[in-house]
Amino acid sequence: MINITVNRRRSVLALFQAYAEDAIAKGAPPKGLEQSFASRLESSPSMWSQIKSSRPIGDKLARQIEQHGHKPARWLDEEREAKGPSLAEQQFLALALKAWRATNSEGRKALKSQMKLLACTESQGC
Repeated sequence: MINITVNRRRSVLALFQAYAEDAIAKGAPPKGLEQSFASRLESSPSMWSQIKSSRPIGDKLARQIEQHGHKPARWLDEEREAKGPSLAEQQFLALALKAWRATNSEGRKALKSQMKLLACTESQGC
């Protein structure tokens, strides 16, 4: 069964990631990308913040995002394959691996414990 809410959130986050990566590759500073993306969608930064975190994307908003994101109608609704790690994620993974390798077993236990704590949410019952 298709979960349109999840598909739309994943799609809009993928749209933002592509926008941010393109802007940074062209020399734009990372600061302000969220605001400029919101502006591109003809939305407020507050609305964008709500969209990316928890606000469901209704039909009207979905079509607006698609139009201003230069995507065809119903693009946000489509299920997407997960892509490999982004450059930022790859850099984080490399840093985590470096930290893991640079410590002893007690340090690794502490690192693993901290990562679990950060990844834990109330909805997971942690």
